Amino acid sequence: MKNKELNAKPFLKWAGGKRSLVSSIGQLIPEGIKKKDYTYIEPFVGGGAVLFWILNEYPNIKKAVINDINTDLVNAYLTIQNRVDELINILDKIEKEYWLLLKDTVLKKEYYYLKRDLFNKRTCNTVEQAALFIFLNRTCFNGLYRVNLKNEFNVPIGEYKKPLICDVQNLRSINRLFEKVIILNGDFEKTLNHSGKKTLFYFDPPYKPLSETSNFNSYDSTVFDDDSQRRLASFCEKIDMLGHNWILSNSDLKNEDLNDNFFDDLYCKFNIQRVLTRRNINSKSDKRGELKELLISNGAIIISE
Repeated sequence: MKNKELNAKPFLKWAGGKRSLVSSIGQLIPEGIKKKDYTYIEPFVGGGAVLFWILNEYPNIKKAVINDINTDLVNAYLTIQNRVDELINILDKIEKEYWLLLKDTVLKKEYYYLKRDLFNKRTCNTVEQAALFIFLNRTCFNGLYRVNLKNEFNVPIGEYKKPLICDVQNLRSINRLFEKVIILNGDFEKTLNHSGKKTLFYFDPPYKPLSETSNFNSYDSTVFDDDSQRRLASFCEKIDMLGHNWILSNSDLKNEDLNDNFFDDLYCKFNIQRVLTRRNINSKSDKRGELKELLISNGAIIISE
């Protein structure tokens, strides 16, 4: 039975978000998750589109565990979970200040870049940092999160008429929904320590870029390279042997090169399916549109064409 009362949704715009893949992922969910003894683990939570869908769709799960290497992102989740009232107060103030400047392009830009500089100094307390993180996400170009090697957020201001910065109702819904959520900040392999007897993992790692110019991998100052992709594949083999269910999404390299078998070889023991989705994050409009992505799992359910 769906959790209609809470109906929380992602509070961030996030490049590579999985809203368009949720229906396909849903076909791979094990039937047993409807019962109360299942644990759901998402080691690369990002914007959390699948997380929120799972929590709303299957309110009987025992617990959910989310993790990300991005400390600023994790801080935002933790703040909503533990100090939502303080966060709302700060976001409400920022929203009112920003909206007053919407008709003055110069002052609006000045405000945005002052907040960006303050965020990058990282001298504020955790609640203020979370508020700045959400403000920048709601007002920056394309909702893109990108940092340089110094871990400084460097995305320019976006063009939004009146961005919603303080979504009070949704933030409170997330706060209530997160009563059964454990939030971690570290390497994806450590999430295994929180698994239960019946566990579903969903992996949404930084995608392997289709080309050198399509790399949106810079969510933090570390790099998720080919060796990291191989380590993740080995981890999937490990949790398969432990009897856990898992689903993984990634880019389909065959969109660019039909002979590129990197993932086909890496996950040859498991179910590899190609599903149509839509990408909207390319700076060039003619590069956006439908393309195939990979859904890989150790389950037996096959998505029909």
